[in-house]
Amino acid sequence: MNSSQQDDIVTDIQSAFADPQMVAKYTEGPPRFVPGYNSMLSMAAILLAEHAREDARILVLGAGGGLELTAFAQAQPRWTFDGVDPSVPMLDLARHTLGPLAPRAHLHQGYIDDAPEGPFDGATCILTLHFVSAAERLRIACEIRRRLRPGAPFVAAHFSIPNGDEERPVWLSRYSAFLAAAGVEPDKAAAARKAVDGQLSILSPEQDEMILRQAGFSNPTLFYTGFTFRGWVAYA
Repeated sequence: MNSSQQDDIVTDIQSAFADPQMVAKYTEGPPRFVPGYNSMLSMAAILLAEHAREDARILVLGAGGGLELTAFAQAQPRWTFDGVDPSVPMLDLARHTLGPLAPRAHLHQGYIDDAPEGPFDGATCILTLHFVSAAERLRIACEIRRRLRPGAPFVAAHFSIPNGDEERPVWLSRYSAFLAAAGVEPDKAAAARKAVDGQLSILSPEQDEMILRQAGFSNPTLFYTGFTFRGWVAYA
């Protein structure tokens, strides 16, 4: 995929997250279509809390919708958050999802370069990095690490398929079957598989871990596997 194609895909994704109908239904999606999503967020909160202070300040990249922010805020009543997302409607949804917890989260429209400098006691980037190229992932990871206190945890989770292109068709077919088992109509499940295959930048677990190391994170450790999704914790 060349840079022009990548830019077109990012533009399409941004348009989708500005669609009022899509935004209105967003919070229903991840718990239904990402295996073990709610448990993964609980595990992420535990991993952050192992090293973060009781009054930690946490950076959440891709915070639109507010599901991660809400899970973390409920788990740790003294944490505060800086949430970053390029979509204004998704940030509005995050405020709505947070409800009475909203005062603990400062929300910023934009990308990693628009995030505060920190230093933060932890950071997450969940279901986000598969939207960008490997080179951009590395740049984002470097910028996240630069904003963290030494030793602070970083949790990332996204599409990641073993053996890359070799096993990609098999795993995407399994993902489509999972969607159908979750109640998605077969034609829509097939369309979702096609969209994922054509629009997302999916790396192998080995490539994902290498990016974390290249960004300067230590001890990247796999903590979550859910069919086509994987999650890691690493340390600044």
